[in-house]
Amino acid sequence: MAAEQDPEALEALAAARPLLTDLYQATMALGYWRAGRAREQAEFELFFRGCPFGGAFALAAGLRDCVRFLRAFRLRDADVQFLASVLPPDTDPAFFEYLRAVDCSDVTVRALPEGSLAFPGVPLLQVGGPLLVVQLLETPLLCLVSYASLIATNAARLRLIAGPKKRLLEMGLRRAQGPDGGLTASTYSYLGGFDGSSNVLAGQLRGVPVAGTLAHSFITSFLGTEVPPDPMLAPAAGQGPRVDLAARVEAWLDRVCAHLGRGVQEPHRGERAAFVAYALAFPRAFQGLLDTYSVQRSGLPNFLAVALALGELGYRAVGVRLDSGDLLQQAQEIRRVFRTISGQFQMPWLESISIAVSNNIGEEELARLAQEGSEVNVIGIGTSVVTCPRQPSLGCVYKLVSVGGQPRMKLTEDPEKQTLPGSKAAFRLLRADGSPLLDVLQLAEEQPPQAGRELRVWPRGAQEAWTVKPARLCEPLPSLAESRAFAQLSLSHLSPDHKRLEQPAPYPVALSDKLRALVASLLAGGSS
Repeated sequence: MAAEQDPEALEALAAARPLLTDLYQATMALGYWRAGRAREQAEFELFFRGCPFGGAFALAAGLRDCVRFLRAFRLRDADVQFLASVLPPDTDPAFFEYLRAVDCSDVTVRALPEGSLAFPGVPLLQVGGPLLVVQLLETPLLCLVSYASLIATNAARLRLIAGPKKRLLEMGLRRAQGPDGGLTASTYSYLGGFDGSSNVLAGQLRGVPVAGTLAHSFITSFLGTEVPPDPMLAPAAGQGPRVDLAARVEAWLDRVCAHLGRGVQEPHRGERAAFVAYALAFPRAFQGLLDTYSVQRSGLPNFLAVALALGELGYRAVGVRLDSGDLLQQAQEIRRVFRTISGQFQMPWLESISIAVSNNIGEEELARLAQEGSEVNVIGIGTSVVTCPRQPSLGCVYKLVSVGGQPRMKLTEDPEKQTLPGSKAAFRLLRADGSPLLDVLQLAEEQPPQAGRELRVWPRGAQEAWTVKPARLCEPLPSLAESRAFAQLSLSHLSPDHKRLEQPAPYPVALSDKLRALVASLLAGGSS
């Protein structure tokens, strides 16, 4: 039996391992080492070229996973032995001895804070250090950042559609791209604005709030002939005699069916037995899944009979869930019944209990469920958040920008794939109201922009310079909850023109005079 591990140790295991990489990283490492260049200082930038989902923003995510990975980066004996088996057999054994000593102690990382708004061309990570090492980091860092940022951005879009009042739950683990993808999706959908996840491991390792009740299988497993070993339930206040809950439910069913105009034989006995069993286990958190057989003929009356029996004892059911049919219409009909039953039987709490829905909900259905007058309170989303069906990849890249202090630039026939040379600093200029004005990229040696001082910049793709005067500038890793709060605050400051999900206005990213001049000189002189 494996030894028990604490959550922190388990979380470290969730980060990427050094050989989660492409083989050409190892072949290039050998080439650098053989050329005597392994220790040359180099800098790479990790960024994306276009915002996902046709939008005008992304959320930067995955930084905490990158930091965990870099802190633990070390090639084990088994790793080195495997590399020796896939590299040429005549490779100098000294190279493999060199790899055994490689770590990230000389690597520096500058990054956008977790949860930051991110825009095309602005580095999410700037990674500097020995050339061989920072080259080896390319693939795992891309893997850790790209999907996390895509998920966070997708979740943020879904939150914008839902509005601030609806509770959003991620429940896509069973649809995710493997266990690592599932953990990443649960973690970064929370950062992007979801309220919680069904993924228990995300709760254990990352502190994501977890939620869940029961599935249809629990209900269909009951026939109604089962006898609970102990059907007795004490009042919520703890005083008074215990009551046979199953018997009280049967008594309440008569009254409920009479009020609804339904025969007492219509509600499914097995479903009712399942509800009673669940209520006995969770009297303070009873929730009914209504659509196993029929919402109106069975699920709703059975739920009400159990909820009212619990109410007699001082407990309050927390809500119901729907998983099929016209969710919006059913929620409205159920709310009407709750209101009439609440008044009929003097249980005022019943009319406002939560109605949760699920069932392959995407952006279009979410907008419908979030419209004015919707009675839906909680929306569970699985496939549409974890698989990002509108765009399955963010397309981040990791490009060399300097070696030995000298700028490097990729020149290509495709202008969109040209890189910006040199070690750079990025600044976000803000308006007086705190909303982002534009991002400026400049060379690291340039004087930073000053609040209140005019600055000439060149928006990418523009033929003329802009003169701007920023009102102010933006300034141990925060917790996931803090990053989530930062992400939501950042989104609240973003202009509605950039926040539109369809045909948004592009957010401007500009170059300083000096950086633009360097790009022009390298383009004129060819590859450096």
